[in-house]
Amino acid sequence: MSWGTELWDQFDNLEKHTQWGIDVLEKYIKFVKERTEIELSYAKQLRNLSKKYQPKKNSKEEEEYRYTSTRAFLATLNEMNDYAGQHEVISENMTSLITGELTRYVQELKQERKSHFHDGRKAQQHIETCWKQLEASKRRFERDCKEADRAQQYFEKMDADINVTKADVEKARQQAQLRHQMAEDSKAEYSSTLQKFNSEQHDHYYTHIPNIFQKIQEMEERRIVRIGESMKTFAEVDRQVIPIIGKCLDEITKAAESIDHKNDSQLVIEAFKSGFEPPGDIDFEDFTQPMKRTVSESSLSNSRGDGKSEPKFGGKSKGKLWPFIKKNKLSLKLGAGPEDFSNLPPEQRRKKLQQKVDELNKDIQKEMDQRDALTKMKDVYIKNPQMGDAASVDHRLAELGQNIEKLRLEVQKFEGWLAEVEGRLPLRTDQARRQSGLYEGQNTAAVNSCAQDRESPDGSYTEEQSQETEMKVPATEFDDEFDDEEPLPTIGTCKALYTFEGQNEGTISVAEGEMLYVIEEDKGDGWTRIRRNEDEEGYVPTSYVEVYLDKNAKGAMTYI
Repeated sequence: MSWGTELWDQFDNLEKHTQWGIDVLEKYIKFVKERTEIELSYAKQLRNLSKKYQPKKNSKEEEEYRYTSTRAFLATLNEMNDYAGQHEVISENMTSLITGELTRYVQELKQERKSHFHDGRKAQQHIETCWKQLEASKRRFERDCKEADRAQQYFEKMDADINVTKADVEKARQQAQLRHQMAEDSKAEYSSTLQKFNSEQHDHYYTHIPNIFQKIQEMEERRIVRIGESMKTFAEVDRQVIPIIGKCLDEITKAAESIDHKNDSQLVIEAFKSGFEPPGDIDFEDFTQPMKRTVSESSLSNSRGDGKSEPKFGGKSKGKLWPFIKKNKLSLKLGAGPEDFSNLPPEQRRKKLQQKVDELNKDIQKEMDQRDALTKMKDVYIKNPQMGDAASVDHRLAELGQNIEKLRLEVQKFEGWLAEVEGRLPLRTDQARRQSGLYEGQNTAAVNSCAQDRESPDGSYTEEQSQETEMKVPATEFDDEFDDEEPLPTIGTCKALYTFEGQNEGTISVAEGEMLYVIEEDKGDGWTRIRRNEDEEGYVPTSYVEVYLDKNAKGAMTYI
């Protein structure tokens, strides 16, 4: 099966077919190039997607990633980033191994094809020239033969005519002989040209053209093999990354299997546990008896049923409202709290104090490492004065010593607070609390001290007091302090424009459309104090309510 023998007369068709083969190759190159662009675009979109959902540094989102479910999601994002990298590898390999190689091959193929068909045209032109020479020799031989016949006939006519002179007859005879000689020469030339043409034609169709067509056939077969190899490479490039992609997917599955719902539930408890005990029953207050109202327990007290007299908040203590509401409002506004975190529930306070102690210990270790390094440097300077002045590091060593001492004092202070929370040391007195700066300028120091000193060793909030920490405060002190605090008069009403969930201490939840009483205007801080009934009042954002102030308010108060 050879194009040279089977397709000896299909030069033009072979030229069209080989051009079509090159077009197919270029089309495949374009296909692979577009595939690489798609892979790059897909990888870029995956990376952007992974980056979009990555937790921002130093944000609240980072705290959320302590849960196993969110850590699994973070692992998924990281694996998707690696997954995108494999698609970039696919694009790079296809570009280098297929697109680049085939582009160079197409250029070489075009040059080779051009050379082969140039040789084919040259051979065709040569055989056509030989054919024209043969035709010219043939026509010349034919013409000379006809001229020789006419000359012979003329000689014979002249020889038969008795009226013609002998000289004319001789002349006609010589002319006839000349024409016969020319015909013989033309015959010999035509015979030679014919033999030469036949030889050239034989070589053309049996040697030159088969050789050229054979080269064209080999060129076309190489093109077919090359495109087949490229298609295999196309598949192999994908197959090479499958194990890595599979590993990424396995890691995602592993991350999903690492999710522990029980652990996450425990983390929620650790994050939000206050340490307080649930409130006990509220005593019935009999207003029908003409006697002094019995002291009732507040929502924060816990009835133990042991008959022990405990300090109780009076009925005018506004029940669920914390007595240090103003302080909480200030903390809410400024986003700050006391140094010993006493504004937090016991359990949360313990965690914050422990975290602070750990941070300070790390700082101490860092300072000690620096001091040790400088001490070694000083020793080297003392032994080798040429390397430096030993006295030059004394100032820095002194600074480090002072810093370490300050940090140690801080650690002792926070450890004392931590021990107090955990019940390891006697509770501080009110005077010590004032020194900490927490209760400076506060009108509710006694109440806060009571609330603070009622933390149990396990971090819970209880009314039971140990012998060492029992506060001998008469119930009348609490009664007098809060009973004398007259409730603020209403100065108008307000309508809730939106629902507000009062999750912070000192705030109150309202529902959209609810009507409430205003007892304190916005002082420029964006908060308005409102009351729902005798036992419920608190702050809400001013923008959440529509206020209707009553300028004629006399201080009389009615409840919803």
